[in-house]
Amino acid sequence: MSKRNSQANKAAARERLRAERERQAKKDKTRKQVVVAVSVVAALAVVGGISYGVMQLNKPDAWEAAADAKNVTAPKNTSGKDGTTVVVGKSSAKKTLELYEDSRCPVCATFEQGVGETVSKDVEAGKYKVQYVGATFIDNTDNGEGSKNALSALGAALDVSPEAFLEYKAALYSAEFHPEESDDKFAKDSYLIEVANSVDALKGNKDFQKNVEDGTYDAWAMKMSKAFDNSGVQGTPTLKMDDKKITAEGSENAPMTADEFTKAIDKALKA
Repeated sequence: MSKRNSQANKAAARERLRAERERQAKKDKTRKQVVVAVSVVAALAVVGGISYGVMQLNKPDAWEAAADAKNVTAPKNTSGKDGTTVVVGKSSAKKTLELYEDSRCPVCATFEQGVGETVSKDVEAGKYKVQYVGATFIDNTDNGEGSKNALSALGAALDVSPEAFLEYKAALYSAEFHPEESDDKFAKDSYLIEVANSVDALKGNKDFQKNVEDGTYDAWAMKMSKAFDNSGVQGTPTLKMDDKKITAEGSENAPMTADEFTKAIDKALKA
């Protein structure tokens, strides 16, 4: 091989090596740009995901939104601001028994099971009217939404009739259907409808069922709950007449039997 050819071959080899290095440098640059771009996109996705998550956490839930609602759909058979005045009974009855209850309250269940039938008979006889005020504080103390959901369903029953409301309330508190305080069964629409099927006026009632499932009276329930909070009453069940608490004789608690209740209510009616 001549010296000239040898030098030419070396020059060609150096040129190929230089060209290969340039191509490799371009590949490395392109790869780096792709990695950076992917990293930026991934970072943006993470930031976007975090931002969305924060937005979701800060977004009020359905009950908070209901509590803040400006337009409230109130059930029939109500009066007052936002329909939060619920009075059941004959207009000729001179006095009104105020009854404060929370649907998840186990003591309220005991009261209703022992005294509820007597109250219904008295109201039907025109002995007095009943003003119902619903509370939802157990949802806060025991977590859940059963008190709110049951109160909304009671609104759906009240929309059917005052009688359906009283019968449904009794069913919710019955030994058959009332759950333990820690069991948030009333949070399930299906369970509330199951309970309602024990009430003739509500059994298979499509309008009632739709109002329960659609949460038609959720905002009303929250306004009612606020009315309870503003009442100054500290616990349930609480009974009042002429702004005075009705209690079992010798006690600060509501009467839990029909006899105790009748003695206490007759005394209040005479006052």
